[in-house]
Amino acid sequence: MKAIVAVDKEWGIGKNNGMLFHMPKDLQFFKEKTLGKVVVMGGNTLLSFPGSKPLPKRKNIVLSDVFTRDDCEVFATLDELIQELKKYPTDDLFIVGGAMFYSTMIDYCDTAYITKVDAVGGATVFFPNLDEKDNWTMVDAGSPIEDNGVQISFTTYVNNSVKEL
Repeated sequence: MKAIVAVDKEWGIGKNNGMLFHMPKDLQFFKEKTLGKVVVMGGNTLLSFPGSKPLPKRKNIVLSDVFTRDDCEVFATLDELIQELKKYPTDDLFIVGGAMFYSTMIDYCDTAYITKVDAVGGATVFFPNLDEKDNWTMVDAGSPIEDNGVQISFTTYVNNSVKEL
């Protein structure tokens, strides 16, 4: 299983149930990695998407005990969600948010694709700082590029001690 996220210098990922920056190159990277895959998220993340609609051309699996939907699979408990995730190849699973869901699932992931933004976005929610976790190692730092006025780097981390689902 993989995690994919954009973080600012403080590992912030969002505020007001939205992203900190609009970065077309990062959105393209996200699309390339997740198209045809299974994206797994908390309910607020689904609601933050345009029109609160699931991501197209991907299987959308959501953890929420607040709502049910016909356009994606929604599970009310983490246990039910994990049973569903076991049905898929781990390389096809992408954790896409939000903050609480990332914190819950990160140690089940073998890889994290972290777009690092060289700016502070005033975040109110944060991704776990993988540089401070003993079991995570950055294996690709990526070269900085400009994306809509901010410098970003596509980095890859690997988990040296993946928890079993």
